[in-house]
Amino acid sequence: MMLLLLALPGAAQRRPVDTPPAVTTVRTEVRVQRVILRVPRAPFAPVAYSAPRALPPIQWVEKRTDRCVPLQNLAAVTINRTDSVDLLLSSGGRVRARLADDCPSLDFVSGLYIRPSGDGRMCASRDVIRSRSGGQCRIAAFRALVPAR
Repeated sequence: MMLLLLALPGAAQRRPVDTPPAVTTVRTEVRVQRVILRVPRAPFAPVAYSAPRALPPIQWVEKRTDRCVPLQNLAAVTINRTDSVDLLLSSGGRVRARLADDCPSLDFVSGLYIRPSGDGRMCASRDVIRSRSGGQCRIAAFRALVPAR
């Protein structure tokens, strides 16, 4: 039988077939996640008509505070001025976020949106707040708010 195989034309040029090396497949998967935190606007308290006398509005005084606010502490936002927004904290405190000069707070009627950073904090001179309509404002500074005496 071997002699017959050698007698075939081109048999001398044939070599044993090498098995190909094992093929490994590498699959790369990339997931893009976009997380945006929504801070709602604080609801207005209804006016009680049976109240004998309305309380005077609270006057707030600004004090120095940290450059950053933990995002987990944010509860709501109020808009009292055109150059800033007041952040209500879950602890009951208030912080005023002063906005950059070229950005009025009028767009934040329905609340604001924040894209969280890796450290879980919102910092002045680093982060921006976004409105529902797509505008964004850089935060220039934070000031703690305390009631005036």
